[in-house]
Amino acid sequence: MKLGWQIGSVCFFALFAFGLVLALQLPMGDALGPGPGFFPLWLGLVGAALAIILFVQVRRQPADGPGDERLAPDRPAVRRILAVLILLAAVALLLDPLGFRLTALLFTALLLPGLGVRSPMIIAIFAATAGFGVFHVFYYWLKVPLPLGVFGI
Repeated sequence: MKLGWQIGSVCFFALFAFGLVLALQLPMGDALGPGPGFFPLWLGLVGAALAIILFVQVRRQPADGPGDERLAPDRPAVRRILAVLILLAAVALLLDPLGFRLTALLFTALLLPGLGVRSPMIIAIFAATAGFGVFHVFYYWLKVPLPLGVFGI
């Protein structure tokens, strides 16, 4: 699995480097403070640095055994990966009709058990916070327009 981590860290580095190149094309400041390129620049720098650190750490680790170089994840990991991808596709389809709050609530309520969380109380609190708390912060405090859906919730 070491080779898989190395490939993954190189891919992350490429992604953050591409974001960094795009951020450099935007202005870094304006009359009110940081411009549209400021936060993407820092996100690209921090992400690229973390990808390099991850690559170096994985490279320095000793091999676990003869099967260490396999690239394919094990069966439970494949199930979790597919669950996340299917839920993300469902979010893309349901975001406009259901709105942000209900979609985020359903997404987190279904995702957490798929990732191994078993406490219904933790799932309920996290899903409600993800759905309604994040919406409140972005919609009312930061004035970011988010879809309300057909129910207006």
